[in-house]
Amino acid sequence: MSDIRIIGGNSLNGTITPSGNKNAALPMLCATVLTDETVVLENVPDISDINKIVALLAQLGSKINWNKESQTITINNKNLSLDRFDGKIPFGMRASLLLLSPLLYRFKTIIIDNQVGGCTLGIRDFDPYINMLKDLGGTVTKKDGQIVMSIEQTFKPNQLWPNYASVTSTENIIMAAVVADGETTLMNAASEPHVQDLCHMLVSMGAEIDGIGSSKLIVSGKHSLSGATARVSSDHQEIATFLALGAMTNGRIAVEDALPEHFPLIISEFKKLGVAITFDGNTAIVEKNQSFEPEKPFTENYIPRIEAAPWPYFPVDILPLMIALSLKTKGPTRFWNKVYEGGMFWVTEFLKMNVRLEIMDPHRIIVLGPTEIKAANLQCPGIIRATVALMMAAMAAEGTSTLQNIDTIYRAHPNFIENLESIGANIEYIDTPH
Repeated sequence: MSDIRIIGGNSLNGTITPSGNKNAALPMLCATVLTDETVVLENVPDISDINKIVALLAQLGSKINWNKESQTITINNKNLSLDRFDGKIPFGMRASLLLLSPLLYRFKTIIIDNQVGGCTLGIRDFDPYINMLKDLGGTVTKKDGQIVMSIEQTFKPNQLWPNYASVTSTENIIMAAVVADGETTLMNAASEPHVQDLCHMLVSMGAEIDGIGSSKLIVSGKHSLSGATARVSSDHQEIATFLALGAMTNGRIAVEDALPEHFPLIISEFKKLGVAITFDGNTAIVEKNQSFEPEKPFTENYIPRIEAAPWPYFPVDILPLMIALSLKTKGPTRFWNKVYEGGMFWVTEFLKMNVRLEIMDPHRIIVLGPTEIKAANLQCPGIIRATVALMMAAMAAEGTSTLQNIDTIYRAHPNFIENLESIGANIEYIDTPH
């Protein structure tokens, strides 16, 4: 585990190029299993989650060339085999479940350890995918502590309408449907930017998908897919992270390759906290010394509220950044995490920093800003941007804060500490860095 010290009070200034979206790179990497032809993935971030999937595919016989300098993975799965597969998909990372549909397509039956559960954010339900897999002609049984999944020749088309727009389930269903024997319609599909990236990659491989970016997908199955070259788009969550860090430290940050089409709602939520984000072409900018004067609602007795839910709602993974910014906002702000029942418990660490907040229930809190943030010794949770939010508070505090167990940031942000230091952060490792 890595611990750091942050000496607060420094303004962060500079230009950042964001990394590729790990939530896109992971399903795109898994989708390469659907073809025997070579696939090239560009702008792939060098993070721990990607390394785990690469290691697992190599174990199965994939031929992989990962040029980390050019951020390019060239992969061919023609010789994939289960002969060396021990059934241990790395379930410490939920995204590993994205291999299930591709592996079923290739091998018809897979047996995996029964380790499906949750994470720090709470229980993450696996049943939606299991139910839809059965609707696509699959069978699922439990035996001797293992899960046995099977299909016959291939997946069968169907009309699917889950009760929740799960990203993981949607991506698995898409990867099954593109090779199913007929047309599949998926209502209430997740539509996040990373889901769109996966769909565009599959289309470049010969798939037919209508409705990309919407909640209704119509997929016409193909008997086989070809190779392709696909680029992982910039991580909209990392873009928002650096903009929030600039605002929090009264600095000016410009983020290149910032995908303005994904940001109208995110910009409006920043504005609720008194932070203005502008775009110059594809570069997102937060200027120095934001006012932190919140927008006054038309209804005068209304407390500003930021609610997070599946896309195109405000992204739940960015909510911790907004909570950190609200420590400087001149007035109260309510926050509502509609996705994870454990998504707010980490905020108790802020209480060590002289922050005034109230946990209303597992999903909702209210922050009473502004706060004179005090340096403190903090324990980071196993939640990527909650750890970043604590780092933001430490950078805004006068004095030295200690943050224990920051390793979770390496699951999403390559070279994160180095990037922060390059724009003025004063950070030192207490022990050996990751």
